[in-house]
Amino acid sequence: MSTLTIYADNNPADALFRSQDHAGIALQLSKVGVCFEQWQTDQEIVAGDRPESVLAAYKDDIEKLKAEGGYQTVDVISLDAVSNPEVMANVPTLRAKFLSEHRHSEDEVRFFVDGQGLFSLHLGDKVYEVLCQKGDLISVPANTPHWFDMGPTPKFVAIRFFNNTEGWVAHYTGSPIADSFSRLESQ
Repeated sequence: MSTLTIYADNNPADALFRSQDHAGIALQLSKVGVCFEQWQTDQEIVAGDRPESVLAAYKDDIEKLKAEGGYQTVDVISLDAVSNPEVMANVPTLRAKFLSEHRHSEDEVRFFVDGQGLFSLHLGDKVYEVLCQKGDLISVPANTPHWFDMGPTPKFVAIRFFNNTEGWVAHYTGSPIADSFSRLESQ
């Protein structure tokens, strides 16, 4: 179930706010400039499916968001470490890359077609942990310090939207804050 938990950035033990209500999550995130929506996921797409199939299944939604947000390109990340030993061998390196606090000079927009991922946003003196599930669309504004956890055995499909054709470039903050906060456990 999608969940938003808000913490003081100096106290990861005590939640200031917690909700699994989509409307409540969207409201809290909108207050800090983060878009959170629920899209229909009536297509039979699962982790490991070909990117072309995923893009074709959500073509209308993708084109609408591209037009609204000015996104230049989209791609699909589809990881199934559970049934693919080759993916599993690369998970520790791939996971570590996103677990350090970083920023992008453009929005980070993801639609979770299947599976889950944990976005942690460091906004002011708070950390907003957003557990995104199947059907969730999140748009993290440009230059927002954040980190992402796909879990130790990732199994998800996400469509990513980019403002430029090169994709995101991570600018690491050097802060150890991400080490103090939650991680996804094995699914």
